[in-house]
Amino acid sequence: AYWKMVFEEMGITFSVAPSCILRDSDAYPGGEWLPGAVLNAAANCLTAKPGRTSSDVAIVWRDEGKDSEPLNFVTVEELRKKVCLVANALDALNLAKGSAIAIDMPMNVNAVVIYLAIVLAGYIVVSIADSFAAPAISTRLKISEAKAIFTQDCILRDDKELPLYSRVVEAKAPMAIVIPARGSTPIKGLRTDDLSWEDFLGRADRTTAGIYTAVEQPAYQFSNILFSSGTTGDVVAWPTNLGWMMGPWLVYASLLNGASMALYNGSPNSSGFAKFVQDAKVTMLGVVPSIVRTWKNTDCTAGFDWSNIRCFSSTGEASSVDDYLWLMGRACYKPVIEYCGGTEIGGGFITGSLLQPQALSAFSTPAMGCNLFILDSNGNPLPHDSAGIGELALDPTLFGSSTTLLNADHHEVYFSGMPEWNAKVLRRHGDEFERTADGYYRAHGRADDTMNLGGIKVSSIEIERICNRVNDAILETAAIGVPPVGGGPEQLTIAVVFKDQSPQAEDLNQLKLMFNSALKKLNPLFKVSSVVVVPSLPRTASNKVMRRVLRKEFTQAKHSKI
Repeated sequence: AYWKMVFEEMGITFSVAPSCILRDSDAYPGGEWLPGAVLNAAANCLTAKPGRTSSDVAIVWRDEGKDSEPLNFVTVEELRKKVCLVANALDALNLAKGSAIAIDMPMNVNAVVIYLAIVLAGYIVVSIADSFAAPAISTRLKISEAKAIFTQDCILRDDKELPLYSRVVEAKAPMAIVIPARGSTPIKGLRTDDLSWEDFLGRADRTTAGIYTAVEQPAYQFSNILFSSGTTGDVVAWPTNLGWMMGPWLVYASLLNGASMALYNGSPNSSGFAKFVQDAKVTMLGVVPSIVRTWKNTDCTAGFDWSNIRCFSSTGEASSVDDYLWLMGRACYKPVIEYCGGTEIGGGFITGSLLQPQALSAFSTPAMGCNLFILDSNGNPLPHDSAGIGELALDPTLFGSSTTLLNADHHEVYFSGMPEWNAKVLRRHGDEFERTADGYYRAHGRADDTMNLGGIKVSSIEIERICNRVNDAILETAAIGVPPVGGGPEQLTIAVVFKDQSPQAEDLNQLKLMFNSALKKLNPLFKVSSVVVVPSLPRTASNKVMRRVLRKEFTQAKHSKI
C-alpha cells in the first residue's frame, strides 16, 4: 500500500506494472524489488508532475562571470524537446541498444540533457567526474566498455580554462562528442572519429527531432530514483557533478518531484554563486563541508539574501558543528539535514528529518525503508537502543541497493563474512558510526582502508603506491585520513618510513610538496595536509598494515595539542 501510494504521488508510470513490490529471491539477499516491472526513468522525468504544467521551469541556470545578467530558464517542455533531439542523434550513431556511453563534463544544462537522452534511448550512462586525470578516466572507460563519450573542450572556472578534451584523448577514449565551453566557438584539433556538438546534432532527423519513443527497461535498474527530495515548487541547488552520486540524484530528485533544478556554471566558492542562490530563489541548498568552510573563511556570502532557503542538506564527508552553525545563520537559522549514503545503495541510508529535533553534524534517523546496525568489536550487532561505536552494517532489504558489480564479486564485497540478523545476512558498508546516548548518529569516516577526501572515496593503497615512488630515500608510506579537531572533512596525513636517517623539517616540507605534485595525477583535489615520520608501520601477524592504529594515534596527537 505504501509504495503504491508513493508511485501515484510522484506520477511514476510503468509500461509493465510489477507483479508485487517485494518477493524473496535466492539471487538477492535482500529480496527482489518490483519483479517484472518495466519503465524508462528519463521518460518519467520529462512529463509534468502533479501540480505542475509543461510550461513550468525545469532548470534555472547562470554562467559564471554573468552574475549581473538575467537568469536563464528551461521549461519542462523545452527540456523534453532537447532530450528527444539528442536521443535521435544518438540513434544515428548506430550503436547497439544497451551500449555504454560516458559523460565527462561539468554539471550544466547540456550534461543534464545528455544524461536523460542516453537513458531515454536505452543506453547505459557511464558517469565520470570532470576533475579526474587521464588514468582515472581510462580505467572507467575500460571497465564499462564505453562505446562513446560526451565531453567539453575545456572547463571555465575562476577565470581559468582547464583542459578537458585533451585529458579524454590522453585516456584513449572511444569516439568523443565535444561541446564547446563557449557557446558556438569552433573546436580545433579533433581526432578523426570525433564529432563536434554541432555535427552530432546535425545527424538527428529534424522532422521527428522533438519526438522520441522511450526504450523501456527493467525497473530494478532505476530503483534508486525513488530516494529523492524536493517537492513541487522547490528550487534545488547542489554543487556537484554527474561523476558523483549526487549528480544523478539531483536530476531525478528534482524532476521526478516536480521541483526546479538550479545550476551555476562556475565555482561554488564565489560570491557569484552566492548571488545565484539569491536570484534563483533557491529553497533547498545542498553542500559539502569543504565548501561551507571556504564560504566561512572568505565571507563570500555576505550581503546576499538567502531567506528563501527552507533547509540545507549536507553529504559527502563529516561536518563541523561550528561551520554549520555559521551556515544556518546565512538563512535565518534554517536546519541542515545531514544525508549519508553511496552510489552502491542508490541514495541514503541515514539522514536528518524535518519531523524530528535535529543536532548539528549528526543524523536523527535511518532513511525511509532502511534498518542499520552498529557492530561491536566481535562483529555482532549492538542492541538498537544502546549507545556505541563500531563498523556500520545495513539490512539487505534496502530499496535501491546494488545487486552486481562490474569489476568485482558483489557477494564477496558486501556480504561475505557478515553476521546474520533475523535470518538475513547483513550488508557491509564500511563506515564507522556512533550512536550517542541521546539517540543521534555521528559518522567517523571509513572503518576499512578507504579514505574520504573532499567527498571522494579513495583507497589508501592507491595513494601509497604513488607516494612510495616520490623519493628513493622512502622505504614505505601509509596514507591516513585524520579528522580535524572540532570535526569536518578528513585531512590526508602521510606516515613515512625512511630507509636510513630521518630528514630535517625543511626536507619534510619539500617532501610534502613532492607528494602533492605526484598525487595530482591521481586526482587534482587530493592534497597532503601533513607528513609524519615513523620508525616503522604497525602490522598484524599476517603483515597487514594497521592503518587504524596510526589514525587513532594521529587523531589523539592533534587533540593533545589543544
